[in-house]
Amino acid sequence: MKVIACVAAGLVGALAAAAPVTAADISDGVVKIGVLTDMSGPYADNVGAGAFLAAQMAAEDFGGTVAGVPIEIIQADHQNKPDIGSAVANKWYDTEKVDAITEVVSSAVALSVQEISKAKNRTFLATGPGTPDLTGKACSPVGVHWAYDNYAYANVVAGAAVRRGLKEWYFMTADYSFGHTLEEAATRVVNKNGGKVLGSVRHPLNSTDMSSYLLQAQASGAQVIGIANAGSDMVNTVKQAQEFGLTSSGQSLAALLVNLPDIKSLGLSKAKGLILADSFYWDMNEETRTWSKRFMERSGGKAPGSLQAAVYGAVTHYLKAIKATGSDDAKAAVAKMRDIPIEDFYTKNATIRTDGRVMRDMYLFQVKTPEESKYDWDFYTLLETVPADQAFRPQAEGGCPIPAK
Repeated sequence: MKVIACVAAGLVGALAAAAPVTAADISDGVVKIGVLTDMSGPYADNVGAGAFLAAQMAAEDFGGTVAGVPIEIIQADHQNKPDIGSAVANKWYDTEKVDAITEVVSSAVALSVQEISKAKNRTFLATGPGTPDLTGKACSPVGVHWAYDNYAYANVVAGAAVRRGLKEWYFMTADYSFGHTLEEAATRVVNKNGGKVLGSVRHPLNSTDMSSYLLQAQASGAQVIGIANAGSDMVNTVKQAQEFGLTSSGQSLAALLVNLPDIKSLGLSKAKGLILADSFYWDMNEETRTWSKRFMERSGGKAPGSLQAAVYGAVTHYLKAIKATGSDDAKAAVAKMRDIPIEDFYTKNATIRTDGRVMRDMYLFQVKTPEESKYDWDFYTLLETVPADQAFRPQAEGGCPIPAK
Protein backbone atom coordinates (compact mmCIF):
# COMPACT_ATOMS: atom_id res chain seq x y z
CA MET A 1 0.00 0.00 0.00
CA LYS A 2 1.39 3.38 -0.97
CA VAL A 3 0.93 6.33 1.33
CA ILE A 4 1.93 9.79 0.13
CA ALA A 5 2.37 12.68 2.54
CA CYS A 6 2.29 16.36 1.82
CA VAL A 7 2.76 19.16 4.31
CA ALA A 8 1.17 22.28 2.88
CA ALA A 9 3.50 25.23 2.66
CA GLY A 10 3.31 27.93 5.34
CA LEU A 11 5.33 30.00 7.77
CA VAL A 12 4.40 28.20 10.95
CA GLY A 13 6.31 30.37 13.37
CA ALA A 14 5.01 33.70 12.11
CA LEU A 15 1.40 32.55 11.96
CA ALA A 16 1.59 30.83 15.33
CA ALA A 17 2.54 34.12 16.97
CA ALA A 18 -0.64 35.69 15.64
CA ALA A 19 -2.91 32.73 16.43
CA PRO A 20 -5.67 33.32 19.00
CA VAL A 21 -5.09 29.92 20.62
CA THR A 22 -2.03 27.91 21.56
CA ALA A 23 -0.64 24.88 19.77
CA ALA A 24 -0.90 23.00 23.06
CA ASP A 25 -4.62 22.60 22.36
CA ILE A 26 -3.83 20.53 19.23
CA SER A 27 -2.90 16.89 19.76
CA ASP A 28 0.61 15.92 18.62
CA GLY A 29 1.34 19.45 17.37
CA VAL A 30 -0.14 18.86 13.90
CA VAL A 31 -3.55 18.59 12.27
CA LYS A 32 -3.28 15.45 10.15
CA ILE A 33 -5.98 14.54 7.62
CA GLY A 34 -6.08 11.27 5.72
CA VAL A 35 -7.71 10.96 2.30
CA LEU A 36 -8.84 7.32 2.17
CA THR A 37 -10.10 6.66 -1.34
CA ASP A 38 -10.20 4.52 -4.46
CA MET A 39 -6.95 5.21 -6.31
CA SER A 40 -7.07 2.38 -8.83
CA GLY A 41 -10.57 0.85 -9.01
CA PRO A 42 -13.93 1.68 -10.59
CA TYR A 43 -14.29 5.04 -8.80
CA ALA A 44 -10.72 6.30 -9.24
CA ASP A 45 -11.66 8.84 -11.92
CA ASN A 46 -14.40 10.31 -9.73
CA VAL A 47 -12.27 10.61 -6.59
CA GLY A 48 -8.74 9.17 -6.53
CA ALA A 49 -5.88 11.55 -7.20
CA GLY A 50 -8.34 14.42 -7.69
CA ALA A 51 -9.69 14.00 -4.15
CA PHE A 52 -6.15 14.06 -2.75
CA LEU A 53 -5.39 17.20 -4.79
CA ALA A 54 -8.54 18.91 -3.50
CA ALA A 55 -7.52 18.22 0.11
CA GLN A 56 -4.04 19.60 -0.58
CA MET A 57 -5.55 22.74 -2.11
CA ALA A 58 -7.77 23.22 0.95
CA ALA A 59 -4.76 23.02 3.28
CA GLU A 60 -2.73 25.38 1.12
CA ASP A 61 -5.56 27.91 0.80
CA PHE A 62 -5.91 27.87 4.59
CA GLY A 63 -2.29 29.02 4.79
CA GLY A 64 -0.72 25.67 5.59
CA THR A 65 -1.40 25.98 9.31
CA VAL A 66 -4.32 26.14 11.72
CA ALA A 67 -4.27 27.17 15.38
CA GLY A 68 -0.51 27.61 15.16
CA VAL A 69 0.34 24.12 13.91
CA PRO A 70 0.97 22.67 10.44
CA ILE A 71 -1.67 20.87 8.40
CA GLU A 72 -0.59 17.54 6.93
CA ILE A 73 -2.46 15.65 4.20
CA ILE A 74 -1.84 11.95 3.52
CA GLN A 75 -3.61 9.42 1.33
CA ALA A 76 -4.13 5.68 0.91
CA ASP A 77 -6.05 3.33 -1.39
CA HIS A 78 -8.75 1.26 0.33
CA GLN A 79 -9.32 -0.77 -2.88
CA ASN A 80 -13.06 -0.72 -2.07
CA LYS A 81 -12.51 -3.45 0.53
CA PRO A 82 -13.83 -2.92 4.08
CA ASP A 83 -11.05 -4.98 5.65
CA ILE A 84 -8.34 -2.91 3.95
CA GLY A 85 -10.12 0.36 4.72
CA SER A 86 -10.57 -0.61 8.36
CA ALA A 87 -6.92 -1.62 8.68
CA VAL A 88 -5.77 1.71 7.26
CA ALA A 89 -8.13 3.67 9.52
CA ASN A 90 -6.94 1.84 12.64
CA LYS A 91 -3.28 2.30 11.69
CA TRP A 92 -3.77 5.96 10.90
CA TYR A 93 -5.55 6.65 14.17
CA ASP A 94 -3.40 4.46 16.44
CA THR A 95 0.13 4.89 15.12
CA GLU A 96 0.13 7.81 12.68
CA LYS A 97 -1.97 10.14 14.84
CA VAL A 98 -4.41 11.10 12.08
CA ASP A 99 -7.09 13.49 13.35
CA ALA A 100 -9.64 13.11 10.56
CA ILE A 101 -10.37 10.83 7.61
CA THR A 102 -12.14 12.12 4.53
CA GLU A 103 -13.54 10.84 1.22
CA VAL A 104 -13.99 6.97 1.45
CA VAL A 105 -16.12 6.60 -1.67
CA SER A 106 -17.17 2.99 -0.96
CA SER A 107 -20.28 2.78 1.22
CA ALA A 108 -19.19 -0.52 2.76
CA VAL A 109 -15.79 0.91 3.69
CA ALA A 110 -17.39 4.13 4.93
CA LEU A 111 -19.67 2.32 7.36
CA SER A 112 -16.63 0.58 8.87
CA VAL A 113 -14.63 3.81 9.09
CA GLN A 114 -17.60 5.58 10.68
CA GLU A 115 -17.67 3.02 13.51
CA ILE A 116 -13.91 3.12 14.03
CA SER A 117 -13.90 6.92 14.06
CA LYS A 118 -16.71 7.00 16.61
CA ALA A 119 -14.95 4.49 18.88
CA LYS A 120 -11.67 6.41 18.74
CA ASN A 121 -13.19 9.93 18.84
CA ARG A 122 -11.76 11.03 15.50
CA THR A 123 -13.51 13.06 12.83
CA PHE A 124 -14.95 11.40 9.73
CA LEU A 125 -15.75 13.64 6.76
CA ALA A 126 -17.61 11.34 4.35
CA THR A 127 -17.71 13.01 0.94
CA GLY A 128 -17.92 10.13 -1.57
CA PRO A 129 -20.07 7.32 -0.12
CA GLY A 130 -23.75 7.17 -0.97
CA THR A 131 -25.36 5.15 1.80
CA PRO A 132 -27.86 7.20 3.83
CA ASP A 133 -27.19 4.87 6.77
CA LEU A 134 -24.30 7.20 7.66
CA THR A 135 -26.91 9.66 8.89
CA GLY A 136 -29.45 6.99 9.81
CA LYS A 137 -28.98 3.91 11.95
CA ALA A 138 -25.17 4.21 11.72
CA CYS A 139 -25.00 7.95 12.50
CA SER A 140 -22.19 9.32 14.64
CA PRO A 141 -21.55 12.47 16.71
CA VAL A 142 -18.15 12.75 15.00
CA GLY A 143 -19.35 11.99 11.44
CA VAL A 144 -20.40 14.42 8.71
CA HIS A 145 -21.94 13.30 5.38
CA TRP A 146 -21.00 16.06 2.99
CA ALA A 147 -21.91 15.87 -0.70
CA TYR A 148 -24.97 13.72 -1.40
CA ASP A 149 -26.59 10.42 -0.53
CA ASN A 150 -28.53 7.77 -2.39
CA TYR A 151 -31.84 8.99 -0.99
CA ALA A 152 -31.33 12.45 -2.51
CA TYR A 153 -30.08 11.25 -5.90
CA ALA A 154 -32.92 8.74 -6.25
CA ASN A 155 -35.42 11.35 -5.08
CA VAL A 156 -34.31 13.90 -7.65
CA VAL A 157 -33.76 11.60 -10.66
CA ALA A 158 -36.47 8.96 -10.25
CA GLY A 159 -39.05 11.53 -9.21
CA ALA A 160 -38.37 13.62 -12.32
CA ALA A 161 -38.54 10.56 -14.62
CA VAL A 162 -41.83 9.26 -13.21
CA ARG A 163 -43.40 12.71 -13.41
CA ARG A 164 -42.46 12.70 -17.10
CA GLY A 165 -44.53 9.53 -17.61
CA LEU A 166 -41.81 6.85 -17.29
CA LYS A 167 -43.60 4.68 -14.76
CA GLU A 168 -42.45 1.06 -15.29
CA TRP A 169 -38.94 0.37 -13.94
CA TYR A 170 -36.41 -2.45 -13.83
CA PHE A 171 -33.12 -2.05 -11.92
CA MET A 172 -29.55 -3.08 -12.66
CA THR A 173 -27.85 -2.84 -9.31
CA ALA A 174 -24.30 -3.12 -7.95
CA ASP A 175 -24.38 -5.99 -5.47
CA TYR A 176 -23.18 -4.31 -2.28
CA SER A 177 -24.55 -1.86 0.27
CA PHE A 178 -24.26 1.22 -1.97
CA GLY A 179 -26.21 -0.34 -4.83
CA HIS A 180 -28.79 -1.91 -2.55
CA THR A 181 -29.64 1.37 -0.82
CA LEU A 182 -29.72 3.24 -4.14
CA GLU A 183 -32.20 0.73 -5.57
CA GLU A 184 -34.29 0.83 -2.39
CA ALA A 185 -34.41 4.62 -2.42
CA ALA A 186 -35.37 4.78 -6.09
CA THR A 187 -38.04 2.08 -5.62
CA ARG A 188 -39.59 4.14 -2.85
CA VAL A 189 -39.72 7.21 -5.10
CA VAL A 190 -41.15 5.28 -8.08
CA ASN A 191 -43.90 3.74 -5.95
CA LYS A 192 -44.67 7.04 -4.20
CA ASN A 193 -45.20 8.76 -7.54
CA GLY A 194 -47.52 6.11 -8.93
CA GLY A 195 -44.97 4.03 -10.83
CA LYS A 196 -44.21 0.30 -10.63
CA VAL A 197 -40.99 -1.73 -10.30
CA LEU A 198 -41.08 -4.89 -12.43
CA GLY A 199 -37.92 -6.44 -11.00
CA SER A 200 -34.16 -6.12 -10.65
CA VAL A 201 -30.87 -7.91 -11.28
CA ARG A 202 -27.62 -7.49 -9.33
CA HIS A 203 -24.09 -7.60 -10.67
CA PRO A 204 -20.69 -7.76 -8.92
CA LEU A 205 -18.67 -4.59 -8.34
CA ASN A 206 -16.28 -3.68 -11.16
CA SER A 207 -17.98 -5.82 -13.82
CA THR A 208 -16.73 -5.52 -17.38
CA ASP A 209 -19.34 -7.71 -19.09
CA MET A 210 -22.90 -6.54 -18.43
CA SER A 211 -24.49 -8.56 -21.25
CA SER A 212 -26.40 -11.15 -19.22
CA TYR A 213 -27.78 -8.49 -16.86
CA LEU A 214 -28.80 -6.22 -19.73
CA LEU A 215 -30.60 -9.07 -21.48
CA GLN A 216 -32.67 -9.64 -18.34
CA ALA A 217 -33.43 -5.92 -18.16
CA GLN A 218 -34.39 -5.86 -21.83
CA ALA A 219 -36.66 -8.89 -21.43
CA SER A 220 -38.54 -7.21 -18.59
CA GLY A 221 -40.20 -4.84 -21.05
CA ALA A 222 -39.85 -1.98 -18.54
CA GLN A 223 -40.00 1.57 -19.82
CA VAL A 224 -36.97 2.52 -17.73
CA ILE A 225 -33.82 0.64 -16.80
CA GLY A 226 -32.70 2.17 -13.51
CA ILE A 227 -28.91 1.96 -13.28
CA ALA A 228 -28.08 1.65 -9.58
CA ASN A 229 -24.31 1.55 -9.84
CA ALA A 230 -21.50 4.06 -10.34
CA GLY A 231 -18.09 4.77 -11.81
CA SER A 232 -16.81 2.37 -14.46
CA ASP A 233 -19.77 0.04 -13.79
CA MET A 234 -22.17 2.80 -14.81
CA VAL A 235 -20.07 3.66 -17.87
CA ASN A 236 -19.97 0.01 -18.98
CA THR A 237 -23.70 -0.37 -18.43
CA VAL A 238 -24.62 2.63 -20.59
CA LYS A 239 -22.17 1.73 -23.37
CA GLN A 240 -23.28 -1.90 -23.56
CA ALA A 241 -26.96 -0.97 -23.29
CA GLN A 242 -26.61 1.04 -26.46
CA GLU A 243 -24.74 -1.82 -28.16
CA PHE A 244 -27.63 -4.15 -27.28
CA GLY A 245 -30.10 -1.64 -28.69
CA LEU A 246 -32.05 -1.02 -25.50
CA THR A 247 -32.51 2.68 -26.13
CA SER A 248 -33.21 2.30 -29.85
CA SER A 249 -35.96 -0.20 -29.02
CA GLY A 250 -37.73 2.33 -26.83
CA GLN A 251 -36.41 1.66 -23.33
CA SER A 252 -34.96 4.59 -21.41
CA LEU A 253 -31.90 4.62 -19.16
CA ALA A 254 -31.95 6.39 -15.80
CA ALA A 255 -28.48 6.55 -14.29
CA LEU A 256 -29.02 7.20 -10.60
CA LEU A 257 -25.44 8.19 -9.82
CA VAL A 258 -23.33 9.96 -12.40
CA ASN A 259 -20.17 12.00 -11.91
CA LEU A 260 -18.66 14.43 -14.37
CA PRO A 261 -15.67 12.18 -15.27
CA ASP A 262 -18.17 9.45 -16.19
CA ILE A 263 -19.57 11.66 -18.95
CA LYS A 264 -16.04 12.28 -20.22
CA SER A 265 -15.50 8.51 -20.39
CA LEU A 266 -18.80 7.93 -22.18
CA GLY A 267 -18.54 10.84 -24.59
CA LEU A 268 -21.47 13.10 -25.36
CA SER A 269 -22.57 11.00 -28.32
CA LYS A 270 -23.43 8.15 -25.91
CA ALA A 271 -24.34 10.19 -22.84
CA LYS A 272 -26.49 12.87 -24.52
CA GLY A 273 -29.91 13.32 -23.00
CA LEU A 274 -29.16 11.55 -19.71
CA ILE A 275 -30.91 13.17 -16.76
CA LEU A 276 -28.90 13.11 -13.55
CA ALA A 277 -28.62 14.64 -10.11
CA ASP A 278 -25.55 16.26 -8.60
CA SER A 279 -24.52 18.63 -5.86
CA PHE A 280 -22.01 20.66 -7.91
CA TYR A 281 -21.02 21.48 -11.48
CA TRP A 282 -17.76 23.20 -12.26
CA ASP A 283 -19.28 25.52 -14.88
CA MET A 284 -22.30 26.82 -12.95
CA ASN A 285 -21.02 30.32 -12.26
CA GLU A 286 -17.90 32.45 -12.11
CA GLU A 287 -17.00 31.32 -8.58
CA THR A 288 -17.15 27.62 -9.44
CA ARG A 289 -15.18 28.24 -12.63
CA THR A 290 -12.43 30.16 -10.84
CA TRP A 291 -11.73 27.35 -8.36
CA SER A 292 -12.15 24.64 -10.99
CA LYS A 293 -9.64 26.26 -13.34
CA ARG A 294 -7.08 26.25 -10.52
CA PHE A 295 -7.81 22.56 -10.00
CA MET A 296 -7.51 21.86 -13.73
CA GLU A 297 -4.10 23.52 -13.88
CA ARG A 298 -2.83 20.86 -11.46
CA SER A 299 -4.87 17.87 -12.64
CA GLY A 300 -3.69 17.69 -16.21
CA GLY A 301 -6.72 19.57 -17.50
CA LYS A 302 -9.34 17.37 -15.83
CA ALA A 303 -12.34 19.30 -14.52
CA PRO A 304 -13.35 18.47 -10.94
CA GLY A 305 -16.38 16.33 -10.28
CA SER A 306 -18.61 16.99 -7.31
CA LEU A 307 -16.97 14.35 -5.11
CA GLN A 308 -13.55 15.93 -5.60
CA ALA A 309 -14.79 19.45 -4.96
CA ALA A 310 -16.59 18.11 -1.88
CA VAL A 311 -13.29 17.10 -0.31
CA TYR A 312 -12.08 20.70 -0.57
CA GLY A 313 -15.27 21.99 1.04
CA ALA A 314 -15.31 19.44 3.86
CA VAL A 315 -11.64 19.89 4.75
CA THR A 316 -11.96 23.69 4.67
CA HIS A 317 -14.99 23.66 6.96
CA TYR A 318 -13.24 21.27 9.36
CA LEU A 319 -10.22 23.59 9.51
CA LYS A 320 -12.51 26.56 10.19
CA ALA A 321 -13.95 24.66 13.16
CA ILE A 322 -10.50 23.89 14.55
CA LYS A 323 -9.49 27.53 14.16
CA ALA A 324 -12.64 28.63 16.01
CA THR A 325 -12.29 26.15 18.88
CA GLY A 326 -8.51 25.90 19.07
CA SER A 327 -8.88 22.12 19.40
CA ASP A 328 -8.80 19.08 17.13
CA ASP A 329 -10.95 17.04 19.52
CA ALA A 330 -13.45 15.35 17.23
CA LYS A 331 -16.60 16.04 19.22
CA ALA A 332 -15.65 19.69 19.71
CA ALA A 333 -14.70 20.15 16.06
CA VAL A 334 -17.85 18.56 14.64
CA ALA A 335 -20.07 20.46 17.08
CA LYS A 336 -18.49 23.70 15.86
CA MET A 337 -18.89 22.59 12.23
CA ARG A 338 -22.64 22.41 12.90
CA ASP A 339 -22.63 25.92 14.39
CA ILE A 340 -20.82 27.57 11.46
CA PRO A 341 -22.86 28.09 8.26
CA ILE A 342 -21.23 26.48 5.21
CA GLU A 343 -20.39 29.13 2.65
CA ASP A 344 -17.94 28.57 -0.21
CA PHE A 345 -17.82 28.23 -3.99
CA TYR A 346 -19.38 24.76 -3.72
CA THR A 347 -22.02 25.28 -1.07
CA LYS A 348 -24.15 28.30 -0.26
CA ASN A 349 -25.82 28.90 3.10
CA ALA A 350 -25.92 25.24 4.14
CA THR A 351 -26.06 23.73 7.60
CA ILE A 352 -25.22 20.38 9.21
CA ARG A 353 -27.95 18.51 11.08
CA THR A 354 -27.23 16.71 14.34
CA ASP A 355 -27.29 13.39 12.45
CA GLY A 356 -24.35 14.65 10.34
CA ARG A 357 -26.27 15.37 7.13
CA VAL A 358 -25.15 18.50 5.28
CA MET A 359 -28.33 20.17 4.09
CA ARG A 360 -27.55 21.59 0.65
CA ASP A 361 -29.52 22.22 -2.50
CA MET A 362 -29.31 19.53 -5.18
CA TYR A 363 -29.46 20.00 -8.93
CA LEU A 364 -31.18 18.17 -11.78
CA PHE A 365 -29.03 18.28 -14.93
CA GLN A 366 -29.34 17.00 -18.48
CA VAL A 367 -26.32 16.00 -20.55
CA LYS A 368 -25.84 18.14 -23.64
CA THR A 369 -25.61 16.88 -27.19
CA PRO A 370 -22.25 17.19 -28.97
CA GLU A 371 -23.72 20.10 -30.95
CA GLU A 372 -24.74 21.97 -27.79
CA SER A 373 -21.34 21.65 -26.12
CA LYS A 374 -19.14 24.66 -26.87
CA TYR A 375 -15.84 23.68 -25.17
CA ASP A 376 -14.16 20.85 -23.32
CA TRP A 377 -16.05 19.67 -20.20
CA ASP A 378 -19.13 21.71 -21.25
CA PHE A 379 -21.49 18.83 -20.49
CA TYR A 380 -24.56 19.88 -18.46
CA THR A 381 -27.68 21.98 -18.74
CA LEU A 382 -29.32 22.85 -15.42
CA LEU A 383 -32.99 21.79 -15.42
CA GLU A 384 -33.99 22.34 -11.81
CA THR A 385 -32.70 23.32 -8.38
CA VAL A 386 -34.15 21.12 -5.64
CA PRO A 387 -34.09 22.63 -2.13
CA ALA A 388 -32.34 20.58 0.55
CA ASP A 389 -35.49 19.87 2.54
CA GLN A 390 -37.12 18.40 -0.58
CA ALA A 391 -34.09 16.39 -1.70
CA PHE A 392 -32.88 14.72 1.49
CA ARG A 393 -34.57 12.31 3.88
CA PRO A 394 -36.12 13.98 6.93
CA GLN A 395 -34.04 13.31 10.02
CA ALA A 396 -37.00 11.81 11.85
CA GLU A 397 -37.25 9.05 9.22
CA GLY A 398 -33.61 7.96 9.30
CA GLY A 399 -33.43 6.12 12.59
CA CYS A 400 -30.51 8.09 13.99
CA PRO A 401 -30.59 8.03 17.81
CA ILE A 402 -29.04 11.51 18.06
CA PRO A 403 -31.86 13.98 18.80
CA ALA A 404 -32.58 16.70 16.26
CA LYS A 405 -32.29 20.30 17.41
